[in-house]
Amino acid sequence: MSKMITSLLVANRGEIARRVFRTARELGITTVAVFSDADSDAPFVRDADLAVRLPGASPAETYLRGDLIVAAALKAGADAVHPGYGFLSENAAFARAVVDAGLTWVGPTPEAIEAMGSKIEAKALMAAAGVPVLPSGSAEDTGFPLLVKASFGGGGRGMRIVRTAEDLPEALAGAEREAASAFGDGTVFCERLLERARHVEVQVFGDQHGTVVALHERECSVQRRHQKVVEEAPSPAVSAELRERMAEAAVTAARTLGYVGAGTVEFLLDGDEFFFLEVNTRLQVEHPVTEAVTGLDLVRLQLEVAQGARLPEVPELSGHAIEVRLYAEDPARDWLPQSGVLSTFEVPHRETFGWTGHGVRLDSGVESGSEVGVHYDPMLAKVIAWGASREVAARALSGALLRSRLHGLTTNRDLLVRILRSPEFLAGETDTGFLDRFDLEPALVSDRRPHLVAAALALAAAHRAGAPVLGGLPSGWRNNPTQPQRTAFVEGEVTYGQTFAVDGAPVGVVVVSASPAAVLLEVDGLLLSCAVAREGSNVHVDSAFGGTTHELLDRFPDPSANVAPGSLTAGMPGTVTRVAVSDGETVEAGQVLLVLEAMKMEHPVVAPAAGTVSGLSVQPGDQVATGQVLAVVVA
Repeated sequence: MSKMITSLLVANRGEIARRVFRTARELGITTVAVFSDADSDAPFVRDADLAVRLPGASPAETYLRGDLIVAAALKAGADAVHPGYGFLSENAAFARAVVDAGLTWVGPTPEAIEAMGSKIEAKALMAAAGVPVLPSGSAEDTGFPLLVKASFGGGGRGMRIVRTAEDLPEALAGAEREAASAFGDGTVFCERLLERARHVEVQVFGDQHGTVVALHERECSVQRRHQKVVEEAPSPAVSAELRERMAEAAVTAARTLGYVGAGTVEFLLDGDEFFFLEVNTRLQVEHPVTEAVTGLDLVRLQLEVAQGARLPEVPELSGHAIEVRLYAEDPARDWLPQSGVLSTFEVPHRETFGWTGHGVRLDSGVESGSEVGVHYDPMLAKVIAWGASREVAARALSGALLRSRLHGLTTNRDLLVRILRSPEFLAGETDTGFLDRFDLEPALVSDRRPHLVAAALALAAAHRAGAPVLGGLPSGWRNNPTQPQRTAFVEGEVTYGQTFAVDGAPVGVVVVSASPAAVLLEVDGLLLSCAVAREGSNVHVDSAFGGTTHELLDRFPDPSANVAPGSLTAGMPGTVTRVAVSDGETVEAGQVLLVLEAMKMEHPVVAPAAGTVSGLSVQPGDQVATGQVLAVVVA
């Protein structure tokens, strides 16, 4: 007989820990967090009623130490463990350790997790149950193009697209290294690659009384590096008849496992044909879109099922929901993850948005002032919008993102807005290769000059506000007209006074008002309100067009800061996992010189042009800092 849960430990961090805590509090359950030293000041730690530091492990390994987590649960008096997603959420040995300790495991049985833990064995089991699967195994079995995939884990790690036999050895080696680092198991396999397929998944739920249901589907085709970026429910490509067939296949898959709790059966959809990918034996990152269109709290269902409750009737679909993952990364620089302080994090949303409401919801792992480190995934938050139609949801979500104030780190916010407003997305014409064809570079603010003017005016106003005498006079005030004032940014020099110019080119703006934090401009007859914030040498400007950051030019630059031509520097802090060349070696343009690992992903450093390697200053295992010179390629 199941026990009532009174105290719940969440064996995870960040956004998902806060999400589970929220429902647990509503149910009157005491919440317990575990945390690494790197997360000691994180918001999720403060959100919990109790928190236990996990000792003696590196930040990257902390949340993979099941023994420490079980000990923490017993120490805190917890009677249940929720694994969240990622880390140990699909680790059968951990689930078994929780149960053996006399605690309630909020998830499927260890046996079900074990059956789906290996994607290789899972596909064989599903094929035997009559669920359609893609050819997989060795390269000879699948042919090219193919996808190398990690057998254990997910989230896009340990995956490589391979188009020719010549590229296979390097892809296998890289996928094995990445999988071993992220999941502790480097087993990989090959699977047929469908170039223009959709990624559609079905949310399933089982209870302890033998009932298994499908809670409709989600579309997750917009992906980068095989990791989902935009998710929605329902899928714009799924008809009522196809929905029924996919739900039936998903329920068959879950019943084959004797499934209990929340799970997701993932498919590739090619026209009206679909093929089994895997079963995620946990709650998914994208579960909020299902909550929005069904009115169900899936975490609450998880907790109730774990306590022996029966599942409710499957609700009808209501409206449309879209979720985006807001990352600290630079899409235009090969999705380079960012680390540092997120000085401002403000996303407009309705706090009253509930399971049956409408509007914009924010599930966040960070807040203003949070430190984003290099040890974990760079996702900052999920922003979710629900509307009566898909177009309404897309418009609400893009508007909330556009009005967000995100300072201190580069994010993918501009790209998300452009995706949501693109004709292809709005027409529902997405597939897993969508972002490969999408232009990743353009920013939302195409003409940055008004923002530069606003930044210069706000700085001038701040100087006057801090002046020891005559602080009430306008900046640069004179009895008679004189030279205009100048403020130099990396992007260009702004001159302002009676008229405005950037690098000598006139800018047609009129100043209505200016203060250190707000500037109101008239641009081509339209009033533009700009919020301005300074952070060191950076000035952040947010307006109806979007957000920009402008770096003040150093008036007295340090000549020693220059690096030699051809120098290759680290774009982020990380660990050198492989060095593929040696000093004096001749290399071709695009050749891999070394590989950095940061945030559990590999980032190759390649030769920008043909030349000779010199000054190779790192070796495998070295920790490097942002901007550190790794090697020099002399043409």
